[in-house]
Amino acid sequence: MLIDAHSHWLPDEIITNAHFFHKGWGDIDAQLKMMDESGIDAAVLSYPTSDAHLKLGSISEVAHVYNDNVAKILQRYPKKFIGAAVLPVDNSIDMLEELKRVTGELGFKSISLASSYNGIYLDDRMFLPIYKEAQDKNIPIFVHPQIVNPIGFERVKDPLLTPVVEYVFDTTISIGRLLMSDILRQYPKVKFIFAHFGGAVCYLKQRFDATYQMLRSINFVKDLQGNPSDYLKDIYVDTSGDTTKANFMLALELMGPNHILWGSDWPAKKDVSGGIKAVNDLDISQEDKQNILGGNLTRIFVL
Repeated sequence: MLIDAHSHWLPDEIITNAHFFHKGWGDIDAQLKMMDESGIDAAVLSYPTSDAHLKLGSISEVAHVYNDNVAKILQRYPKKFIGAAVLPVDNSIDMLEELKRVTGELGFKSISLASSYNGIYLDDRMFLPIYKEAQDKNIPIFVHPQIVNPIGFERVKDPLLTPVVEYVFDTTISIGRLLMSDILRQYPKVKFIFAHFGGAVCYLKQRFDATYQMLRSINFVKDLQGNPSDYLKDIYVDTSGDTTKANFMLALELMGPNHILWGSDWPAKKDVSGGIKAVNDLDISQEDKQNILGGNLTRIFVL
């Protein structure tokens, strides 16, 4: 099966209350046409993060608008789409209740989180009940870069540098905090899936380990009970429409082919065939290519 781990669809109420997004982000017929033309059997619908909550009043409102509307698509196309639900992170008491509602009543099989929320990262204690539920119920967690005030935004506000640099490093810091808070060690069965190859994490593998070992030798950093890469290799990353061979090779070195998921980043990126070709052009076995293109997600969701 060819499964897209990273695609988006937004209801009109979010599109009209957010900057940047246009009507094409709510065109499910165009997405289905693209999937048929590209041979994509199924696609994960996850939230791209937006600033719609500023006009709608709260992230909780965004969560209900998004989840209820995506649920209609899941009901209409049960074999074509896999839903990743938004949680009301501005009300930690409601998060677990909403998770149970969307997975129990609305047909969602996963969660969609941002890499941070106004400087609060995913190592915050309010997320721990979610991680326990995700681990107990095998609910994958898709993590998309935060586009509202990502790390560095207070110093550099630039229409190119923000998405190119700040989004990437917000994801990187998010993963790093999960590592240093021991969440990756304490919740080893939680399937964290980070977009865009996990930011710069794959590039930083050697520096993580070498610096950690140096600092541990002088007791300057906490004991992780293993090298950073021992935990980082267990997260999942998606390719997000990337076609750069070097990024694939770095991810293969750190995580191996069973933790890399092909994703198109539709409709932000349109070269779907190029992303598929990038996987097929890798100097790895046909089995590994098939796993990246869908086999890994099939196992994650037990499809």
